[in-house]
Amino acid sequence: MKKLVPDARGIFRIPPFYYLHILDQSSNITKVLTGPTTFVRQDNEEVVEGPEKMVTVPPNHYCVIRHPVIRDSAGEVVLESSGQVKLRHGDLEVRLTGEPFPLYPGETLQEIVTKLKAVPRDSALRLEAVMDFKDGEIERLALDQWLFEGPGTYIPRVEVEIVETIVATIIPYTPHTALKLRAKKDCKDREGKSRVYGEVWLVSKPGAYLPGPHEKIVGTLTAHQLNNKLALHVVAKQTFTDRFRKKRRAGEEWLVTEKDAESFIPDVYEEVKESVSVTILTNRQFCIILDPIGADGKNQFGSKKLVRGEKEFFLHPGETLESGKVQDICILLEDEAVVLRAILPFTDGDVQRTPGDRWMVKGPQDFCPTVEMEIVSRRKAMPLDENEGVYIRNVKTGKVRAVIGETYINNQDEELYSKELPEQIEKLLAAAQNPLVGREKLRGGESKEVTTKPRDKTRVIAYQVPHNSAVQVFDYKSKVSRVIFGPDLVMLGPDEHFTQLSLSGGQPKRPNVVRTLDLSLGPDFMTDVFTVETSDHARLSLQLCYNWQFELPASDSPTYKCDSESLFSVPDFVGDACKSIASKIRGAVAAVPFDDFHKHSARIINESILGSHDSLHFPANRLRITNIDIQSVEPVDQRTRDSLMKSVQLAIEITTNSQEATARHEAERLDQEAMGRLERQKLSDEAEEEKSRMELLELQAISAAVESTGQAIAEAQSRAESMKIEGEAAVDQAKLAAEAQNINARAELHRITSARKSELEYLQSTNELEISKKQKMADIESTRFQRMVEELGPLNIAAIATSGKDNQVKMLEALGLKSTLITDGSTPLNLFNTAKGLIGGTISTSDVKIGLAE
Repeated sequence: MKKLVPDARGIFRIPPFYYLHILDQSSNITKVLTGPTTFVRQDNEEVVEGPEKMVTVPPNHYCVIRHPVIRDSAGEVVLESSGQVKLRHGDLEVRLTGEPFPLYPGETLQEIVTKLKAVPRDSALRLEAVMDFKDGEIERLALDQWLFEGPGTYIPRVEVEIVETIVATIIPYTPHTALKLRAKKDCKDREGKSRVYGEVWLVSKPGAYLPGPHEKIVGTLTAHQLNNKLALHVVAKQTFTDRFRKKRRAGEEWLVTEKDAESFIPDVYEEVKESVSVTILTNRQFCIILDPIGADGKNQFGSKKLVRGEKEFFLHPGETLESGKVQDICILLEDEAVVLRAILPFTDGDVQRTPGDRWMVKGPQDFCPTVEMEIVSRRKAMPLDENEGVYIRNVKTGKVRAVIGETYINNQDEELYSKELPEQIEKLLAAAQNPLVGREKLRGGESKEVTTKPRDKTRVIAYQVPHNSAVQVFDYKSKVSRVIFGPDLVMLGPDEHFTQLSLSGGQPKRPNVVRTLDLSLGPDFMTDVFTVETSDHARLSLQLCYNWQFELPASDSPTYKCDSESLFSVPDFVGDACKSIASKIRGAVAAVPFDDFHKHSARIINESILGSHDSLHFPANRLRITNIDIQSVEPVDQRTRDSLMKSVQLAIEITTNSQEATARHEAERLDQEAMGRLERQKLSDEAEEEKSRMELLELQAISAAVESTGQAIAEAQSRAESMKIEGEAAVDQAKLAAEAQNINARAELHRITSARKSELEYLQSTNELEISKKQKMADIESTRFQRMVEELGPLNIAAIATSGKDNQVKMLEALGLKSTLITDGSTPLNLFNTAKGLIGGTISTSDVKIGLAE
């Protein structure tokens, strides 16, 4: 509102609900003047405030006045002796709704008009006393706190301040939850139970919960839902009595299952360590529980408990499963068995078992071990062919034996034995050498590495002896050896080993190049290179190839075994034979000069090795050299090589000259013979020529006579033939011209016919397309018009059709005309029946006919 201003004479017109503060300068007292009134200011008066609007507190509002006036029991303002209003200095006063009131001198509006705070349901205000006062029958001390709970409207007091607004926390019924509270000081909870500072407790009653002024919500706990598949492992933090009225000691662990409660909220002194899933056993399963719970509810440490299916149970705290899992019952087939060992003394039927005893249970059957025993191993029968076997060792006696060609299962005192072999023999067995590989090695070649899977050391070692080969096996226990001739299969006993052969190889021969298990019996060959020296000190390099073979003993011979073993008496028969032969050749060559050896090398070498015999025999190992092939003889010294080259060139030159002289003499002889034959032929040709000339002359005479008589006949015949040919040509030409004209006519006719036909087809297709287009356009137009008619409806179409005339009728009715006739003035009208509508009553507007002149 616009502030009031006095006029020039100092007159204030105060409207209703306004006031002035007037200072009397004579007494220095300020008074309040309220409207409605007119105030004339005196000279000793001064308006210090106002006119101001009175303070109006509407319903459900309040304001706070600082330094309020003092009122008596009747509500009147108390004045001092001087007439000045008396104030409560430093005090506050809350004023609620009522009549508008002025502010007296000294009063100020501490808090403007504010709406009272409405506290809804499930909410509260936490209040705190700022001074000591009495709240009804309750004595409130400074810093005391309490709640003002809704629903309600809070009326403020100067002794109280609002700390905060608290909203109730909803504890739902599903899922079951609880509030965890902590006491901020010694107090009583809502159930009237005394709580000490720092105490923690739970509130699980469903609904809205308002924490007390000295309670603090630490958190919300959700219940663990328990069922027949899930349980909880709970640990006590301190000694207390749980909700099931059981006393729990600090550190005690127990299991809460569905039988105890469907949902579980851990107490403040409880801690859920883990969730425990149900252990399910089928009728084909079992388990052994370690440290099971006894009848007193405590773990029986060191004990075991066997549980067989079908069954469902929870493992209690401290209980564990042996092997950490549920075990299947051993289903033993007919060829299976288990080896058991007793760990506790017990009676097994009629047998007394002591710890450490071992025995075997064979199938077919279902077997479930008890807590007094343990399964050492599970064994399956090994079906072995007649060429297969395994090594078995008795763990009590240590004896090793081989089981071959039968289905066998180890008993409780037996185990598979791993037979070890030297590394080199392992490689030879893995390579599975054949005769071709051995021959390449004997020739100095390198065999490729063969990658195979590792050998099963428990299986009996079997080696296939190649054809025309022999293998020696030695038994180190009985000190006896045996020789096997191929093709055959060798199966080693537990104490037997192969005799490995290390043969020389390469050119020249080097020891230990070829390693093999089988000895090839030949016939075969080997090549060696070595150096010899003649009597005149010429050094030559010889490359010889020896054919060899072993002489096999007769199987019915009494010395068969000794003869067979003699084949392996020389470890390196290749190196031994080559060295022996090379030694004999060196001795023989050393006794002859180079020229003699160069001319008769083959004879000297054969005689030095074979002598007068047809072969060389080594009786120690029954080896026989049957033939020697001299592949090359090359001088080692360069000078000897040059001399040999010169002599060879000279011999070649002499031989060449001799051959040239012989050829020249033969050529001269052949030349003379050819000249004689040529002269004779020349004479006979001249005689034949004369005879031919005479015959020619006779023929020329006959020809001249024939020519003179036949010329006239020939000319006549040629003219007749020419005329005949011309006539036939003219006839053929006329026929061809007529045929060409006929072909042109037919072609032109066919072209015109095709053009007319194509034109007619084009016009027909064009007309059909045009007809189809018109038909489809007509269908579209008809469909569109039909849909327009259906959308508009018959009433709307009728209204549209008569809208022009109806408007004219309505216009004439508006002009007050009952009937009218409009004409152009030149067209005659028949008015004989017109009066029927003009006389005899009122004519309706729907019967009016309006003519419009164009």
